Amino acid sequence: MTNLNINFKKMLKETKFNAARIIIVGFLCVIIVGTLILMLPVSSAKGQWTDFVTALFTATTSTCVTGLVVVPTYAYWSLFGKVVILILIQLGGLGIISIATGVLIIIGKKINLKERRLIQETYNLDTSQGVVLHIIRIFSGTFAVEGIGAILYGFRFIPKYGVAKGVWYSVFHAISAFCNAGIDLLGDSSFMA
Repeated sequence: MTNLNINFKKMLKETKFNAARIIIVGFLCVIIVGTLILMLPVSSAKGQWTDFVTALFTATTSTCVTGLVVVPTYAYWSLFGKVVILILIQLGGLGIISIATGVLIIIGKKINLKERRLIQETYNLDTSQGVVLHIIRIFSGTFAVEGIGAILYGFRFIPKYGVAKGVWYSVFHAISAFCNAGIDLLGDSSFMA
């Protein structure tokens, strides 16, 4: 077992992680963790284990913001499951590199040259100068637009569903709409009806 462990470490060390590979590995990790969480009984409305394929498909479609679902989101998933889906949508919409950089900024870590080059390559920037400001602008712009969207949705959802449910629907649909996920909590009933 030790020999296998050493070989795995050696393989990781020798593997060159360029921007594309880091993004792919990042998305795969998010999808795998999302799948495992969505499989848990706490994630389904009936409190039962979700099969692997349904959880994997939902985690993938949420993270990759494709909007395809195999079970009705509003009926199948519990509130916890819907929050997990919303987090996956936000992670996919903002991007793995943005999220990772944002976390580093929040905890006060300096962004080194290697990380700056990764950000530069990911966002096709001309220079690595100002990449931190670029990430801050991405977060600020995203949350501002999603916030405005949630407020606008609130004018429709709060009177129709009450404050708690109306705010939840507003936030979920604003994030889903901004990230172009196409996942909703209303099913066949249009919120405009």
